[in-house]
Order: sequence, then C-alpha cells, then structure tokens
Amino acid sequence: MFTGLVTDIGRVESVEDTNGLRRLRVRSHFPADDITLGASIMHAGVCLTVVEFGPAEDGSWFEVEAVPETLSLTTLGELETGSPVNLELSLRLGDELGGHLVYGHVDGLGEIVSISEEGDSYRVRIRPPTSIARYFATKGSVTVSGVSLTVAKAHEDGDFDVAIIPHTWQVTTLSALQPGSKVNLEVDMLARYVARMIGADAPETKGKA
Repeated sequence: MFTGLVTDIGRVESVEDTNGLRRLRVRSHFPADDITLGASIMHAGVCLTVVEFGPAEDGSWFEVEAVPETLSLTTLGELETGSPVNLELSLRLGDELGGHLVYGHVDGLGEIVSISEEGDSYRVRIRPPTSIARYFATKGSVTVSGVSLTVAKAHEDGDFDVAIIPHTWQVTTLSALQPGSKVNLEVDMLARYVARMIGADAPETKGKA
C-alpha cells in the first residue's frame, strides 16, 4: 500500500533481460536500512518487489524484476540505463496518509494531451483509455506515474485535467512530460467501489430475471 507521495527520484543503473524477466538495478537516496528483501517499492506507479539490495554512496541500490506483461502494459518497458523513475516505499503501520490510498496496480496508460502554465503551477490534460474514463471525476483522486493528484476537471470527452504545484513538478519526473508522453494511471479505489455499487461495473447475469 502506498500514498502516491513520491519520496525520491531513482536512477536506473542497469537493465538485464533473463529467462523472460527484466531485472532493473535502481540507485536511490533511501537508506539501505529502510529496505528489506521482498519489500515493495513503487516505481512510477508500479509496485515491484526487491530481490536484492545494498548500501551505496548517498543511499542504496536495489534490484527488482518485472514480467513481460507489466513491461507491455506500463511505461516500465521504456526504462533504460540512466532513466529517472518516481519511487515510494510502502506504507508502514502508523505512517501518515498524506495523499490517497494507492495500490501500485496500473489500470491503463494515459496520454498527455497538453501542458499549460498557470502562474507558477501547471495544468496537464490527460487522455485515459476509454475503458477507465468513467472513473475520473472532478475533485476525485488519480495516481499519475506514481504521483497522487486531484482531478481539476473531468471533460465530457473522457479527458481529465490535473493541476500540479511547483513543488510536485520539481521533485517528480512529471516535469519531463510532453504532449504525447505516456503515463501510468491508477484509478482511485473508491471510484471503483462506487461504480460497482451503482451497477456500472456489475457482472452480467445470465438466465436470471
């Protein structure tokens, strides 16, 4: 479980494909003492398991593995040596929940439609896959490449806007976005339950009146 509050921008040190898995070695500022074997770390919105780690200058290094499906359905397949990546350690009991509950399970790839400056902040319009467009509501929550954000406006065509403050822009990889960029999207779990309760996501029943 995560909050969508990015606590470090890691840097991919190596990428290795072996036996159908891609192993990424990431350098971070996290103290090695904060990492354990088998721990969950969110990478750009994707929860991955630590399979090896150790101390490094100014922090630590760790390795995670991703299967082909994860690589094809998220932006992790685009990572290469030197790529920056938003990181967040998993929540511990008693930690402050500063963003919203995030699971690290990407629901789809969104596309950046436009980026405009609004004073010192930025307004970003995102086009989600049609299969999940119904989940985004004005003032609702969304996770964009691991960052917890509030939907500033949900458009009738399915697009939605997020407003990003300067601090978030500077301490995450969102500042590197351009129109056409892909981002990992995770729907707010509350929106999923609401859709289920009102029948929008109810399973079809056969043979019943």
